[in-house]
Amino acid sequence: MKKDLRSHWSLRFLIIYRKMVTRNGMLYPILGFASCVAFLYMSFGDLKLSANFTKGPRFSFVERNGTQFFLNGKPLYINGWNSYWLMAHSVDESSRPKVSAMLQAGAKMGLTVCRTWAFNDGGYNALQISPGQFDERVFKALDYVIAEARQQGIRLLLSLVNNLQPYGGKTQYVNWAWQEGVGLSSSNDSFFFDPSIRKYFKNYVLTVLTRKNTITGIQYRNDPTIFAWELINEPRCMTDPSGDTLQDWVEEMSAFIKSIDKNHLLTIGLEGFYGPSSPKKATVNPEQWASALGADFMRNSNITNVDFASVHIYPDQWFHGLGFEEKRNYVSKWMHSHIEDCDKELKKPVMFTEYGLSDQNKDFQLSQREQLYRTIQDIIYKSAKKKGSGAGALVWQFFVEGMQEYSDDFGMVPWQSPPIYKLTIEHSCKLARIQGLIQENGNLKQLCSKRK
Repeated sequence: MKKDLRSHWSLRFLIIYRKMVTRNGMLYPILGFASCVAFLYMSFGDLKLSANFTKGPRFSFVERNGTQFFLNGKPLYINGWNSYWLMAHSVDESSRPKVSAMLQAGAKMGLTVCRTWAFNDGGYNALQISPGQFDERVFKALDYVIAEARQQGIRLLLSLVNNLQPYGGKTQYVNWAWQEGVGLSSSNDSFFFDPSIRKYFKNYVLTVLTRKNTITGIQYRNDPTIFAWELINEPRCMTDPSGDTLQDWVEEMSAFIKSIDKNHLLTIGLEGFYGPSSPKKATVNPEQWASALGADFMRNSNITNVDFASVHIYPDQWFHGLGFEEKRNYVSKWMHSHIEDCDKELKKPVMFTEYGLSDQNKDFQLSQREQLYRTIQDIIYKSAKKKGSGAGALVWQFFVEGMQEYSDDFGMVPWQSPPIYKLTIEHSCKLARIQGLIQENGNLKQLCSKRK
């Protein structure tokens, strides 16, 4: 395709240049040549960009063996972050530099995985405008995110739909079915059981996984820049607290994804609450409500096509009457419980794919955030040292300057919080030493040389 395109434009160049040089006088050949150079630059700009991106770091697919991730035959432990806004900020040229800046900053902190949205259903700058209808301009923005991540040596955990309403979510799918007169119910939870909506989602998944990146030329399902797929962010099906409806949906969708893409790992996107199948529901869940959300950590995560478990950590959202130290102690219990489950029963890695502490708490101090994050990272480090299932954690969430409208009470510009910035780099270096990566990676060698 590119060869044919080059032949076409080369012929046009010769025709234009010949017309210029056959005119009288010396100025015309000079102007003609300059015009053609400019013409070729404009014509081949995208090709040059594509060539630059394909010269990025060589990536291999991350694999799983038992309770551990492996990369190139070595155990892999992850220090990463969430920036859900990458695709949204890549749509417009004016905001795209923030995406590159964030990915570069992540790499400079030794971070290896960023979790971000690979969906925007309906609404402003939607990727999926309506069922099966996509905005190519927005798809190219996602192409850019993946290509730029590869350039910076960052892998992506891509989430495919939201349980919540922001960026469309399951509510948008239900509305589409209702508007087309095929929906069985107006309940948001019909996303999980309505046959028409399941077809909508499968079509979306198929389109995304088989998308050919316009910059790299690589289909998403064949691109090792993608660390893994996440089925849905924080799934809940409260109309069926037994968990059967969500279990059936995860089984069907995980099998469907694996039938298309056998290269990538897959996780669900759970918050980690124990459901009816688990005796831990009363002793480890934050409160009784957590076992009645239709999600069931042990049962859902035990599905064959689910490669690793996912858990979130938000003690100040789950408890409102506890002090900070009590919340921190709870987080330790919460994490150790899930790591133990994955070590002994599920025999899979577990990723704590969101963790954060709100700055809207009445007694909030930045030092509390540092202490909580240190607790979380220390537990991951100790599990990694023992070759356990605690495979990594992703902070919610990081920004760059000038993005206040995307902030929430958990977000931060990491270098504007020096204790968090220092802690993040130290954790990256500690994990890198376990993996023996520092001498192999120039960035890590420089970053970690003063942090022994």
